Amino acid sequence: MSQTLLGLVSHYSPSRQERAACLWLTEHMRSLGYDRAFIDAAGNAVGVLGNGPRQVVLLGHIDTVPGELPVRVEDGVLYGRGAVDAKGPLACFTDAVARVGAVEGWQWVVIGAVDEERDSLGARFAAGQYHPDYAVIGEPNRWERVALGYKGSAGAHLTVRRRQVHSASGEQTACEAAVAAWLAVQAWVETFNIGKTRAFDKIMLSLQGMESGGDGLEQWARLKLGARLPPDLAPQEWYRRLVEIAAGAEIQEAGYAVPAWACEKNSALVRAFLSAIRAQGGAPSFVYKTGTADLNVVAPAWGCPALVYGPGDSALDHTPDECVSLAEFEKAVAVLAAAFQGIAEKG
Repeated sequence: MSQTLLGLVSHYSPSRQERAACLWLTEHMRSLGYDRAFIDAAGNAVGVLGNGPRQVVLLGHIDTVPGELPVRVEDGVLYGRGAVDAKGPLACFTDAVARVGAVEGWQWVVIGAVDEERDSLGARFAAGQYHPDYAVIGEPNRWERVALGYKGSAGAHLTVRRRQVHSASGEQTACEAAVAAWLAVQAWVETFNIGKTRAFDKIMLSLQGMESGGDGLEQWARLKLGARLPPDLAPQEWYRRLVEIAAGAEIQEAGYAVPAWACEKNSALVRAFLSAIRAQGGAPSFVYKTGTADLNVVAPAWGCPALVYGPGDSALDHTPDECVSLAEFEKAVAVLAAAFQGIAEKG
């Protein structure tokens, strides 16, 4: 069994508590023969192998959602927080690069990014530090699949204010106005989605929180909205639409918004992965995800061929049942190693 996978999953590292896991990973990378391994200014664990002018960056994330789970191996399956999302893919990257080793003319950079489950601070830092020829992002999508797209994300606080009135006045309350604004936004989204068959092309709207209050002179109601955005709707356009739809409400951006991103399908990187999957006896396929990943952060900045790859069933993300098949993990390591060798050989 991979000591990288077991070691990473055994180091509980929810967002903002990743340092112990990063220290372990960098030390382990050195033991695997990496030329350099260090923790960067953002707290990311970074391993570098090779010193050629051409560079491949493999960006996984080392943080997890909260909720520590017992780590155990049972019937060829590793259970534990992060086994799927996304220490499995990160461990694959680490082991595959060690297996390939130094290749003349190339440099492999493996990054265990911090804070992906919150604000992607690690990926935002890395985006300005590297200029790779190819990029692979680590997320679970099964070993036979390559993910080529992730939806954008934009959070917002919608606040309505009304003057304080007697409950018998018949005037609209702030809470009633907030509900009306929510229904208007919901109706607009439903109209936008008409005729779109793929979930990747639709807006996915969610109401994530609500609160209200007052000071005796003014009453207010606030809704926390989340939206997963398709490629043809940028976050700033979404915010502009919210202002129009919820006329009179205050719209405040919440968190870091990122646009959707779809990778080039016919690239040397994609072809190398398809060939490597077939060589392992798999039938490769593509997937476009309804979630958001660090791909959305780094791909626009790096502007190079990219894709998302990693073992594991993403349906287990963030659940108490996180686990990954050790056989699938080994298949994924073999695919990654063969893909990197293929890229290096073809230049």
